[in-house]
Amino acid sequence: MANVPGAPVSSSAASLDLETDVLILGGGPAGTWAAIAAATGGARTILADKGFCGTSGATAASGTTLWYVDPDPAKRAAAKASREGLGGHLADHGWMDRVLDRTHAAVGQLADWGYPFPRDADGCERRVSVQGPEYMRLMRRRVKQAGVTILDHCPALELLVDDSGAVAGAVGVQRQKGGRWTVRAKAVVIATGGCAFLSKALGCNVLTGDGLLMAAEAGADLSGMEFSNAYAIAPAFGSVTKTLLYQWASFTRADGEPIPGAASKGGRSVIARVLTTEPVHARLDRAEPELWAAMRQAQPNFFLPFDRAGIDPFTQRFPVTLRLEGTVRGTGGLRLVDGTCATAVPGLFAAGDAATREPICGGFTGGGSHNAAWAMSTGHWAGLGAADHARALGGRALGNGTRTLRRAGGAGLQDRPRRGAAIDAGGLTRAVQAEVFPYDINYFRTEEGLTGSLARLDRLWADAAAAMPASADTVLRVREAAAMLATARWMYRSALARTESRGMHRRIDHAALDPAQRHLLTVGGLDEVQVSTRPAPVRADPVRLDRAEAGRELAA
Repeated sequence: MANVPGAPVSSSAASLDLETDVLILGGGPAGTWAAIAAATGGARTILADKGFCGTSGATAASGTTLWYVDPDPAKRAAAKASREGLGGHLADHGWMDRVLDRTHAAVGQLADWGYPFPRDADGCERRVSVQGPEYMRLMRRRVKQAGVTILDHCPALELLVDDSGAVAGAVGVQRQKGGRWTVRAKAVVIATGGCAFLSKALGCNVLTGDGLLMAAEAGADLSGMEFSNAYAIAPAFGSVTKTLLYQWASFTRADGEPIPGAASKGGRSVIARVLTTEPVHARLDRAEPELWAAMRQAQPNFFLPFDRAGIDPFTQRFPVTLRLEGTVRGTGGLRLVDGTCATAVPGLFAAGDAATREPICGGFTGGGSHNAAWAMSTGHWAGLGAADHARALGGRALGNGTRTLRRAGGAGLQDRPRRGAAIDAGGLTRAVQAEVFPYDINYFRTEEGLTGSLARLDRLWADAAAAMPASADTVLRVREAAAMLATARWMYRSALARTESRGMHRRIDHAALDPAQRHLLTVGGLDEVQVSTRPAPVRADPVRLDRAEAGRELAA
């Protein structure tokens, strides 16, 4: 689909038509850091958010820890070593060092901007976590102060490319005002987050892999997509996927019989196996009463579903489930080709959960921590990289004669004839969820299960690719469904290619880690999905920067 010429851009067809140097897609942590960096770097910048910038997305809904480590060599070494084995020895220490440095600086900026970090008994600020609402409210304010134009409730549908294949803007819809928007830009940053497949995980209702699909349609590839099967414990009646407090839980079957191993370090696998046949209940009865108030203060939103349901989780049993968080707590995403967070497509950059986190996590991450640090860091670098790219283009026009632009989107879009029926967004979403939610397909992977699921997903894609264009009132949901479908196919093709268990990727038919497969997997394509290998980094590969970014790093 990515190589099929799309329809030309028609400014008269759009309700809103703008030009800028840098366009940021996504208004979470990565997008806001990118917007601030681009604007302070001298670029005219527009940020388009699917929701309301500062309130939508996984971070805005709750607190998050930070991979914030003081610049002490011993502490930094311990921080890097803590995930080495968990991630399957695929991380790059050069990237780790760089992210630790940048995160330390970014958190310092937050403090200077007035973020209310709590203080310990000695009066020192505790900078290892942030509360999402306060953090993102501050970031929105800083974005506006930097002179960035914010387009709220304006999800992107597809990218614009020029005749050379370089990305030159995007087209989307205005959810509240109605009509389309078109932004011609010299560079675009994809900061749209990961894909949680509308699993009802907290803050993930806007995270459907849209940016991954748009980038792939323009020719970008991805990496680490086999490490995208993250599940989190949640009450069966709620969306809160904060799992820290379950270390004080005991787990039982419906009749009250304890489940051996469910409360252990690998207990999530035990819970998943039981859930395939019967309900699982939990109770936080391993927490002493004197801890209850502190636990409520530390994670107040954890208790909201219980308070609404009239359940005391410390004394009463409640049903739990495992909600798929996919690439949000996985490590898969768009492949970065250098330290500016550029993708393989000229003019296109990626940041945050939309970019693979393998450079600092290998094959295992989790909630917050590394992901939060990655968003801060890659957002900053992608914004600078995009501004430098725009500056390098100079006075070259944006589609007014010297650059002819076309729309790059495929499934559910374009005006060329199609043979199939229109896509049923709800039906397609449910069909994809039926392939990615089940534990016996996605959590406990086998060749048989992956192959069978891929056959069904491939048929769904063939139908979607041939379908008639979506109507104006269904196009957003259709594109979300297509993005989730594409993401599932990249995940499972990669999972099938890695015939071992490494990081969070579990192959029941290849349960051991294979030293010969210490490599990274690149995946790409839409109609035909292809997987290839590339070498894993040595322990301290230098991070390659372009000349302009190298100068900025030295100046910093």
